[in-house]
Formats: sequence, structure tokens, C-alpha cells
Amino acid sequence: MRLQIACEDRMGLAKEVLNNLVEYDIDLKGIEFDKHSRCLYVAFPQIEFESFQRVMAAIRRIDGVTDVKTTNFLPYEREHNELVTLLRILPDGVISIDNRGNILTANQASLVDLGRSEEEIIGQPLQSLLKGFNFVKWLEGKEVLSQTLKLTGNNEEFVTDLLPINVTDEEGVVQLVGAVVNLKSHTRLGQQINAFRDDNNESFVNILANSTSMRRVIREAKKMSQLDAPILIQGETGTGKELIARACHDASDRSEHPFLALSCASLPDNVAESELFGYGPNAYPGADEVGKRGIFEQAAGGTVFLDEVGEMSSELQTKLIRFLQNGTFRRVADENEVHVNVRVICATQKDLANMVQEGLFREDLYYRLNVLSILIPPLRDRKQDILPLAQHFVQRFSNELGKAAPTISKSCCDYLQNYPWPGNTRQIENAIYRAISLLDADIVEKETLELPTYTNEFGYLEKEFEGTLDQAVKRFEAGLLRKLYPAYPSSRLLAKKLGLSHTAIANKLREYGINKKSIKV
Repeated sequence: MRLQIACEDRMGLAKEVLNNLVEYDIDLKGIEFDKHSRCLYVAFPQIEFESFQRVMAAIRRIDGVTDVKTTNFLPYEREHNELVTLLRILPDGVISIDNRGNILTANQASLVDLGRSEEEIIGQPLQSLLKGFNFVKWLEGKEVLSQTLKLTGNNEEFVTDLLPINVTDEEGVVQLVGAVVNLKSHTRLGQQINAFRDDNNESFVNILANSTSMRRVIREAKKMSQLDAPILIQGETGTGKELIARACHDASDRSEHPFLALSCASLPDNVAESELFGYGPNAYPGADEVGKRGIFEQAAGGTVFLDEVGEMSSELQTKLIRFLQNGTFRRVADENEVHVNVRVICATQKDLANMVQEGLFREDLYYRLNVLSILIPPLRDRKQDILPLAQHFVQRFSNELGKAAPTISKSCCDYLQNYPWPGNTRQIENAIYRAISLLDADIVEKETLELPTYTNEFGYLEKEFEGTLDQAVKRFEAGLLRKLYPAYPSSRLLAKKLGLSHTAIANKLREYGINKKSIKV
């Protein structure tokens, strides 16, 4: 329990308060006088209500006491909690060291930056964690001045501010008691520089790009965002194609107008057409008498993002070509021409150039869409982005869930960087979210992520295999034949491709029920 005692500044008043506590056999845990509020604070263990009432009454009777009430914190406790909270929420790493260079305290951001837990670094020399500067020699110098350096730790470079802590004693002598070390990663520094420039590219700040290839993508996308020609964004699933598209829109002169997206793979052709171009009055039974505006009309002045454009039907491709030529189109079941000023950004994970060669995608549409192109590399090819992404998601989801952000263990960091991430950024985001949601400890270990085993040759491997080897071989064989059959839709063609006899392939196709009726050719 804690009491706040408003009182006069009288000699011996504090002693009388303590005598009352002794009289009632109450142990003192703390006592403090706040000169600003002119209050005396005392802390003692929880006591029974009747004893508490008697103590309160006794203290009120002391000469010079004007009021007594309970409080949650002593002033030094409140200041300590505020300082701890401030350090915890700071996005940059902050470490305090003593005058011998040993670590006294470290906030959560610094633990994430250095990839260590608090237990691993407290009391350790900072020299062992940050390379490129002699902290002990600096602290032992005749004149210890603030410095800004580029130091390396946890295989990452930091812009580091070194700030000496000087304390003046009662005799007016200045004593060096240690220093504060502020770490700023490339990511944080880049975010701050971009914010300072305020060059209408704020939307790109939230895209983490440590690797050379991803920085090049951002650099090219920023330039393309200021143009009006269509953009084609290519990349595997989960690489962030829509994120780049939205950033291009937000950084453009169209940012005040709508950004609307449509997945060409998720809708049937007729539905996709009406969603894109709208439909005229009474176009369908039960349709509105005035018709409906499509996405292109709704996004007038803005941007339309077409995801998985490679899945678009040939009929819809033809209509899109006409729109890209002059910005005009007709609604479904309507004779009137509509003209809108819209920028088109498309995305695909397919090889459109190869689809053009195979006759699966219109060549003229491909060249109209591929005016400005961005290729987003998969996460496995930009390993420098993996740990910053993981640490970003750890911090973000911890904040969302109201938890203290855990650190990622060294073994887990190695595992993250060596995992192939077939689902790319989306997969690592989902894996971290699940781990943080279920985590009870303060360290993320490899086992916490529960990622399925994956190889580039065989894809995901089953942890719990069922059946016999013969059954597994047949499952693989059937799957392979189903994939190849559309390209080689006869037993003779397929037999020639696989180097088997026509009879053997015909028997296998019959056994697995593979034919032109069961497989779309």
C-alpha cells in the first residue's frame, strides 16, 4: 500500500509518521518526499482494513498534516515506469553502458537489432556485440565527446550515436558514469530520410527493402509512378505485387482518386466483364433500370489494378485492348460509348511471354500492358530482406496483440534465412502472426514457426505419411500424368514424351481415369 501525505515542511514530521507505522507493527517499504507537490509518500505491505483505518486516523492527527490518501505509485516508481515504457516503445535501439563499457540496460528494439535476449547481453561488454569502435578507450579518454559512427552488429550495419552521461555531485564535480548508445538500422534511417524529403513517395516507405534487388524494384517503381502508361508487375505469389501497385498509385498525381482492384482469376468471364465495364439498363433479368457502373467508371481519374491478368479470357482481352487504345468502352448490353481517364496496372505470376508463344495470351495485349514492367524477385533470392521482414512482423503483431515483442533466437534466424519461402512475404507474415499469437515465451524459436518441410525439387513434404510405397508412387504417377495430358492429349504422344510404350501409357491412363472427358484439354 502507498500513502500520499500532504503536509507542511516541518522538522520531525517524517519521524512522527514513521513512529505511527512502528506503533502498529507495519514494515516500511519506502519513503520519499516530493518537493514539487510538497507531499510525503510512504509504502508498506498490504494490511487489514481495520488497521489501515487506525493508521490513517493517527497520521491525520499529526501536527502539520493536511490530508492523507492512497496512491498507486511513489514518485520514483512512476518515473521508473514511465522511463521503461518510453524505452520499450521507441522504434530505435537504446543501450546504456557503464564507464567500463558494460551493458546496464537495453530496450526491446535493440534486442531485436542485435538478435539477442536481455539475459544474454546484460553485464556483457558492448564491444563484443558492436564492432568497429573501441568503447573502453573512448570512455577512458581525457575528454569524452558525443560521436556518430557506422558500426556493425548481428551482420547488419547501424548508424550509431554515442552520448556520454555526466553527473554533477554535491560538490559540483562532474563525473562520467557511462553512456547511452542509440542504434539506427538502414531500414529506420531510410524511412526517416524519405519522410523528411516529403517527395510524394511516402507510400514506398512501408515497403522493406534491404537487398540490392528489392531496392532497385522500389527505385524503378518510384519513377514509373509519375508516368501514365500501363505497368505490368510480375512475380511469384505473395511477393507483394498489389503492395507495389498501390504504392505507385499513392505516389502518383492520381492519389486523390480511387484505387480499385479486381482479381481476374476469381470471377467467371461474364461476371468479370460486368465488374470491369458495368452493364446497361435491364441487361439481365432483375437488373437495375439504370444499369451499373463498372470498376473503370468508378475509378475515374484513378487507378485500376488487374491481378492475375494472365487468367483473363480471350474475349475479355479483346475488350481490354480497345479500352487501352483510347479509354473508351461499352457497358454490357449497352450501345453507348463511355470514356474514362484511368491508369491500368496489371500483375501476374505467369510467364506472359511464354503464354503468347503458346497462343494462350494475345500478343497485342501483351505489348500494350508491358510498356513499363517490374519484376519482383522471390524472397529466397533476396535473403537480406528476410530477417528485417521477420522482425518487422514480430513488432507489428506484438503491438496489435498487446504483447511485449519477443526476440528471435540465433538458430531461428538461421532457419528463416535458409527456408525457401515458396509463399514469399505473405507466407513469412502468416507464419510470424501464428507464432506471436500462440507464443508464451519471450523468444521465437525455430519450432515455434511450425513451417512445413519444403524443397524446390519436390515441394511440400508430408510430415505424416500414410500408405505404402506403391500407393505413394501411384499417387505421384497419376498427378504427373494429369499435368502432362493437356499438352500431350493422346496415349501415343504421351508415351513418346515419357519414353514408354503406347500400351503401357494407355493402361495407366485407363487405371487413373484420365481422358478428354475428365481432363480439360
